[in-house]
Amino acid sequence: MAKVYPQTALSPSTSSSSSSSSLGSETETFTIWMKSLIYHTNGCTIFDSNGDIVYRVDNYDRKCSSEVFLMDLRGKVLFTIRKKKFSILGGWEGYRWMESERSKKPSFGVKKLYRSGSRKRNQSAVCEINVGFERFSLVKMDGKLAFRIININGEVVAEAKRKVSWNGILLGDDVLSLNANSQIETSLVMALVTVYGLIRRQM
Repeated sequence: MAKVYPQTALSPSTSSSSSSSSLGSETETFTIWMKSLIYHTNGCTIFDSNGDIVYRVDNYDRKCSSEVFLMDLRGKVLFTIRKKKFSILGGWEGYRWMESERSKKPSFGVKKLYRSGSRKRNQSAVCEINVGFERFSLVKMDGKLAFRIININGEVVAEAKRKVSWNGILLGDDVLSLNANSQIETSLVMALVTVYGLIRRQM
């Protein structure tokens, strides 16, 4: 299987932007392909900076499922992601797996936002995220799936953009390059990526 590398053809001085620098110097880079490797069905596959698969979601022939599982390469479940029942606003919850047992309490919650004039605090935010006592916003950027995750202080903790190959070719809408602050748990970021893919009906 060919490896997928997240490096772009841009030079470091050109590729670093104000948004990227706000992530801090300690960042990890991933490539996200919004497809399952199993017969290219619904789901997503995440590669690290060496081109190795580190996370995956396999929905097979079901799209926009109300329950999905974020797994590592070997199929160990890390998070169960469920759509909240009877949620008018499109809420999702993520349950962490510990020693092959799913937690009974959600580790995070995601609420889709709808524009309501002046009541909307951030016109570009599409989701509010609660992780314990921490609060984040998911902000849509230019592109079909491009986004940023911002903490309550306005600092970017993760950013996904459409991927550019090493020779400068812009890849499809379903291939993203993700930079994440290394101080943020990677599997949590990937779980949030999964929720956004479900909200955008890409999985």
